[in-house]
Amino acid sequence: MTKGWAAGCAFASGIGAASFSFAADGELRVGAGLDYSKGTYGGSSDTTVIAVPVTVRYEPDRWTYKLTVPFLKVTGPADFVPGVGRVDNSGKPKRRSFSGTTTESGVGDSVASATYNAWYDRGLERGLDLTGRVKLPSGDAGRGLGTGSTDVGFQVDAYQTLERLTVFADLGYTFLGHSDYVELQNAANYGVGASRKLSEMDSVGASLDGRERVSPGGSPQRELTLFWNRRADRLTRFQAYVLFGLANGSPDIGVGLSGSRVF
Repeated sequence: MTKGWAAGCAFASGIGAASFSFAADGELRVGAGLDYSKGTYGGSSDTTVIAVPVTVRYEPDRWTYKLTVPFLKVTGPADFVPGVGRVDNSGKPKRRSFSGTTTESGVGDSVASATYNAWYDRGLERGLDLTGRVKLPSGDAGRGLGTGSTDVGFQVDAYQTLERLTVFADLGYTFLGHSDYVELQNAANYGVGASRKLSEMDSVGASLDGRERVSPGGSPQRELTLFWNRRADRLTRFQAYVLFGLANGSPDIGVGLSGSRVF
């Protein structure tokens, strides 16, 4: 049995909400969502991000392979990057420079990941997953839709089910690549949370996630996410969430809805 976990932080996959689910072996699942977030990120003006993430997920045996490509509409200042917040772009040869705010739309940075279910005890309902993740610079960094860097991250997830309650925690680290647009630095991330099964169809939960700042001119990220999952049938799932930012590196508020289906 494999476990799938998509962290609640907007930084974790570019866009997305918390989820916790078990999937059948060899399952190919395709999904899409609609996300909205807004915040000042420690500045004086609001920045808004509307995202439509498209996700393809395949789970053979103990592995989970996932690709997420977001389509973005971003209204904000020159020093804002989705999933990162405000950044230091001084001294960069291709930095964005303008006063006020502007609106840009297009494909954002994509994220590909592979997760291995390293250990699962059916009797104790306890498990451990190892994930490797690569963020690809598919977004146009010159228009503020990405960082212009290729980043590599690793994460460990542990989880325990107690009757209808599942508790989980994760710890990870990301090596951020070179960018001609923004100054970046490596950062650790963490998360803790719980999910409670209400029925065979519905579950609700909450997660607290954070990450160190990834730019000298930025701020750490910390977010509280409340989520609801519905399994409409064996093939179809839906999810809704609301996110509250607890640090300047995170949006003040975020909401989203997504759905996925096995093909």
